[in-house]
Amino acid sequence: MLRLIPAPLHRLLYQQAHRLRSLWWRLTKPAVEGAAVIATDLNDQLLLIRMSYGSGGWSVPTGGVKIGEDPANAARRELLEETGCEAHSLTLLGIQRETLHGADNVVHVFAAKVSGHPQADMREIIEARFFPMHSLPEPLTATTRRRLELLKAASQ
Repeated sequence: MLRLIPAPLHRLLYQQAHRLRSLWWRLTKPAVEGAAVIATDLNDQLLLIRMSYGSGGWSVPTGGVKIGEDPANAARRELLEETGCEAHSLTLLGIQRETLHGADNVVHVFAAKVSGHPQADMREIIEARFFPMHSLPEPLTATTRRRLELLKAASQ
């Protein structure tokens, strides 16, 4: 049903919803749970996305864990929804706590090998691409830099 909304209008609605959610979280300070995926292809290139709302920086696919949902399943779902890629060999790297617009956010960070070619939906996600680890785009979000530290620590 939402696909009936023209993409430019859909992006505008995402931006407005993001502003409202940010304000609501600043007021209510809820506890939320998320899942992030540091996804690489068979050539160890990193999959990054840019969203149509927020800072405009490059980030790893991340999203909310639904009530009663297993964080690993949420990670797989978010990766597929945001990029069209499927996760293989999903491994928990760690859990990061952060404040997100006033909310206490607990994020389960996973590493995964992925198959497929990323596809941005041009609504929520405006770019989705693989990058060599030695040549990541700027700006990377601060949270993405923190998440990548977990990957670096796991590989040492």
